[in-house]
This record gives sequence, structure tokens and C-alpha cells, in this order.
Amino acid sequence: MRNRFDEQLFELNREIIELGAMCEEAIASAVKALTTGDIELAVSVKKNSGGIDQMERDIEGRCMKLLLHQQPVARDLRLISAALKMITDMERIGDQAEDIAEIVTFLNGHTMEGMELIEEMARATIEMVTKSVDAFVKKDVALAEKVIAKDDIVDDYFSKVKCGIITLIAENHADGEFALDLLMIAKYFERIGDHATNIAEWVIYSVTGTHKEA
Repeated sequence: MRNRFDEQLFELNREIIELGAMCEEAIASAVKALTTGDIELAVSVKKNSGGIDQMERDIEGRCMKLLLHQQPVARDLRLISAALKMITDMERIGDQAEDIAEIVTFLNGHTMEGMELIEEMARATIEMVTKSVDAFVKKDVALAEKVIAKDDIVDDYFSKVKCGIITLIAENHADGEFALDLLMIAKYFERIGDHATNIAEWVIYSVTGTHKEA
């Protein structure tokens, strides 16, 4: 019975890794669409978002079966409970990548000063997502703590982007609407960083039994 349970836990890990990779790809594609003005790529991000939603539902179903049929012991129970929380954050990351892509479709290839800072912010958030999933796979509390610490860097990026956009609007009213679109994109990246932080906190809980909010 335990061997079967371990096999199912292994499959759960594999699916979470796959879901994390899908989220990373969605963010990276949304960023590329933004920086290159590639509308077709932005549209593809929106089309592919259903795959993330379906994977989240599949993992949720697996977790519920493990809870109902296997009667996991304390550490396994923490792992499954954390997985359920994590996939919710991953699904929301996918939603926000889709939201960014949708804005890109309205920009129609328009670019302006300040895009470089958003690109740096995007890279930082992608790194947070990647490392939060890596921390789960490796059961690495130290790596999870690094992800949590990096959220302050992403927040600082957002503050800088916001200040820069306020200046741009003041200097060029004609680009005001576009600047607000960029601000919204930066806000989505900030939220993605928050979700990666949540994932890292649940990783720590799955290993130690302690959650930051507890």
C-alpha cells in the first residue's frame, strides 16, 4: 500500500513541476510578446491558458483522492495540503500572464521609455516562480526563503516603474493611456511575485509544519 502511495506522490510532484513549467512559459511568452510587439504570441498565451486551468483541476483531483483513500501520515498530509494551496497560486500566475498578454494585444507593438525596467522586473518574477517550484521539488527550505526575500526586490521594481510612468505621463500626455497599460502590466508582475512568495511559504510549511501566517 505504501509503495502505491509513494508512486502517487511521485506523480503529484511530476505534475506540479509540469504546471510550474507551463506557468513559466506563459510568463516568458507574455514578456517576449510585450518587448517584441508580437501580437500572435500574445494571442497564443491566451489560447494556452486553458491548459494551465486543466492541469490545476487534474492535480486537485489527485490530491483529493490521496486524502480520501490513502489516509496520509502527518508529513504526507502537509505535503498534499501545501500542494493544494500551491496549485491555486500557480493557476493565478497563469491568469496574470494571460492578462498581460491581453494588454499586449491592445498595444499593437507600441513601445516607449521605461520598458527595460519592466523587462528586468519580469525576469525577477520568472526567477521567483522557477525557484519556488524548485524548492518544492527539492524540499529546500533555504531556497524557499531566498524566493521570499526576492519579493522585496520585485516590489522595489514596481515602485520604480510607477515613479517612472508618473514622470512620463507628466511629460507626454499623449502617451498617457499607454503608460497606464504599462503600469497595469507591472502590477500583474508584482502579483506574480506575491504568488511565488505564497508558493515558497507553503514549501516551508510542507517541510517544517510551520506557516509564516500561523
